Amino acid sequence: MSLQSTDQVADLITRIRNAVQVGKNEILVPTSKLKAGVVEVLNKNGYVADFEIIDDKPRGMLKVTINEPGKVARINEITKVSKPGRRVYSSSNDLPTVKSGRGMIIVSTSKGLMTGREAKKNRLGGEILVKVW
Repeated sequence: MSLQSTDQVADLITRIRNAVQVGKNEILVPTSKLKAGVVEVLNKNGYVADFEIIDDKPRGMLKVTINEPGKVARINEITKVSKPGRRVYSSSNDLPTVKSGRGMIIVSTSKGLMTGREAKKNRLGGEILVKVW
């Protein structure tokens, strides 16, 4: 298995989606600042139970606890919106809502990664990375 991926966030999202579908509650992925930021936003909003950055040589790992053992995962669907071949940008006024507000989007803004609601509140637009509900 190669540690390099063309789209790091897509790799993370795919691993989370696959783990939810087969009932796993933890995954290990090679770490990066962007992946850690995405998982931190998911954790803050209750979509993943916990995460931990394991510093290792030559490359650290990100341990994501999707849900506690014996409990159902909170993620029903998670998809990557912006892809390397088609980047999706939006202004603060045009940020989409997911499932009538029951889901969320993760936006990469000039002030860092945040949810769509936070971006609208701060009047920031940016690249829409992930849609989750």
